[in-house]
Amino acid sequence: MKPDFEVAWRSPSNIALVKYWGKHGVQLPNNASLSMTLKNAHTVTSFKAYHLQSGLQVKYLFEKKHHPEFESRIKLYLESLLKEMPFLEEYAFEISSENSFPHSTGIASSASSMSALALCLVSFENVFLNKNFYVDFFAERASQIARLGSGSASRSIYGMWSTWGEIDGFPETSDRYASPIGIKPAPMFQKMGDAVLIVSSAPKKVSSTMGHSLMNVHPFSKARYEQANENLQALLFAMQVGDFETFASIVENEALTLHSLLMTSSDDGLLLKPGSLQIIDAIRKFRSQTNVKLCFTLDAGPNVHLLYPESEKQKVHGFIHDELLQFCENRTWINDGIGDGSQQISTKNL
Repeated sequence: MKPDFEVAWRSPSNIALVKYWGKHGVQLPNNASLSMTLKNAHTVTSFKAYHLQSGLQVKYLFEKKHHPEFESRIKLYLESLLKEMPFLEEYAFEISSENSFPHSTGIASSASSMSALALCLVSFENVFLNKNFYVDFFAERASQIARLGSGSASRSIYGMWSTWGEIDGFPETSDRYASPIGIKPAPMFQKMGDAVLIVSSAPKKVSSTMGHSLMNVHPFSKARYEQANENLQALLFAMQVGDFETFASIVENEALTLHSLLMTSSDDGLLLKPGSLQIIDAIRKFRSQTNVKLCFTLDAGPNVHLLYPESEKQKVHGFIHDELLQFCENRTWINDGIGDGSQQISTKNL
């Protein structure tokens, strides 16, 4: 049967440099965050809608295979959107997604997958309601819908650098949706590499959802939110003036603060592995000895993101091969960098 509507989007993951950790209300952040959009790590989602009268239905494929657990989550997500998009109740959906990267590698699959799905949904809304959304509002609306599925997904709508959460002095920012970064970064920050060093591919014991909820009772939460907002303002200024030393200091502090909060939230919050610490130590020693511009960040897991300006690529890649791969699981790493954001693609190519 021919669908009544069909669309496909490719949307990237992102890596947060100022971390969002802790939320309130319906997926609203307790502090603003800043992320770099990735280039190679993305999800492609195709979306077909069939009109019916018997209530919302979902068929979901992941990597071309039926995945009941993911299907159930997607259906719950679509049902949660009925107040925002009541017309969804009149349709059956066939949704198929594929990632360009493997699971459990320190790359946020929820960010890329939920943003890709949100873009499909807003494309459908645009046609169904005959809205003809202008470009900026379309992205804002997609970011808002993505946020309701995954907070970090709100930032993946945009390319390069994006922020999510209200920031003093930036009136276009909001807790409800992400925005493109409100400054012009210095040239070195417009072409950045990200080497993802795979220390462990084992599932982590503390999920991001659990970690966010644990912040509600953490004794340091108030100070953390103040620290994050101060770090964000300082990081934006460092990026604007091209101060890599300050950039590196803040980014690394944010990563270690996140893991400090995890370790002091739960007995299972120690997610770093010996290899993670050895990589961090090697990065700092190499930077001190060579003055090469590079720094690390971490997601809520053991794998290390090594960030650097593209002008340092040759030296950094040599360093990875000579010194860091010994600490990686099966000597595995992923070569990525800053990307241009989401893109609608032809369904004929899927």
